[in-house]
Amino acid sequence: MATLKEKFYAKVAPMKERVQKLSKEFGDVNVSSVNVGQVVGGARDIISMLWDVSLLDKFEGIRFRGFSIPELREKLPKAPGGTEPLPEGIFHLLLLGELPTAEDCAAITEEWQKRSVLPQYLLDTMNAVAKDTHPMTQFSLAILQLQRESEFARRYKEKMPKSQYWDATYEDVMNLIAKLPNIAAYIYRRSYKGGKHIAPNLKLDWGANLAHMLGVTDDPAFKELMRLYLCIHSDHEGGNVSAHTTHLVGSALSDAYYSLSAGMDGLAGPLHGLANQEVLRWIQELVKDLGGVPTKEQLEKYMWDTLNGGRVIPGYGHAVLRKTDPRYVAQREFALKHMPDYDLFKVVSMVYEVAPDVLTKHGKTKNPWPNVDAHSGVLLYYYGAVEYDFYTVFFGVSRALGVLAQLVWDRALGLPIERPKSVTTEWLENFIKEHPPAAK
Repeated sequence: MATLKEKFYAKVAPMKERVQKLSKEFGDVNVSSVNVGQVVGGARDIISMLWDVSLLDKFEGIRFRGFSIPELREKLPKAPGGTEPLPEGIFHLLLLGELPTAEDCAAITEEWQKRSVLPQYLLDTMNAVAKDTHPMTQFSLAILQLQRESEFARRYKEKMPKSQYWDATYEDVMNLIAKLPNIAAYIYRRSYKGGKHIAPNLKLDWGANLAHMLGVTDDPAFKELMRLYLCIHSDHEGGNVSAHTTHLVGSALSDAYYSLSAGMDGLAGPLHGLANQEVLRWIQELVKDLGGVPTKEQLEKYMWDTLNGGRVIPGYGHAVLRKTDPRYVAQREFALKHMPDYDLFKVVSMVYEVAPDVLTKHGKTKNPWPNVDAHSGVLLYYYGAVEYDFYTVFFGVSRALGVLAQLVWDRALGLPIERPKSVTTEWLENFIKEHPPAAK
């Protein structure tokens, strides 16, 4: 059977031909227009990046290589006796664009296990960092420290031809992904469990092994949650901060370690991956303030008080989506199956019923529906992962699957360094004077 690497290489030439044809024959075709609001408002909706591993539609939600989350939960291979998809399967799909077999997933598990050992110098570096340093800082630092292992950096110094960039990047990506659960678990046990570490279990798949090394519960359902979580958070097209940053840094031919570390720095922001812990904190404050699971009337008043106090309802609204996030739905279905009577889940469900109407009446959001962050923290908390600050690390381990799969393609296709044009405020003002908008 051909290896994952051999299967990828077989796809490179046809894909490269497609991309080169688009650039050569249709390079002058406009696919988007830019207005002043987009220039000063975060480049929202400006089409300017090639990103094949996933596509986000504002009304349909995310599709990974054309497959929706419900389809992937059905079609991707599962662990023996499990019902949730294996992260190895989503990586295979993102990299190759093909649904894997159980044998394909087993081969990736075995490959990652071989590459998963953390070198002693990395452990020394991690142990030198203050234990109360934010877990995302520790995570990004650990990824960056591993850069000394980079095949790409080594071979680039040896003047490897451009045709081999993808190969060196692939090796870095596989080595890095393999180590991420071990890094995450090491940070968790060091920061919260007195440094009493748990050895990996090489009989387990990538996601289940992360659950095992955390040591928060023996419940098999937590391994299932990790598999689901790591799949559905793996990518959300290329425009979000963590994905775009990884792509941007990689476009300078920075290797996978530099690129992912930078992407994780973006993920750590309160407006991106850090939002999941804000949701749980708000829900727990709500329960404390209202003396338990509230009535709908109490909840509605609490939401209005939150909004009128100049704060937001965390977990609601999304930069692109205009419907309930399918990732939220997947997690809700998991909760209904495994923890239907859990008080915090009851609150999450009630917020889901009440928030859209309140936010619509409030009138300051284009999307009054929940995003992925509205649910994930409560699930993690239920199984004993109660340390909020660590939640974004889970997100980071997952997001690496998508952004690094795309990074291999970036180098295989020879995509150039990213260099958009910026303008000054004065330039915009002068442009508007010279091109005044038509009178309404």
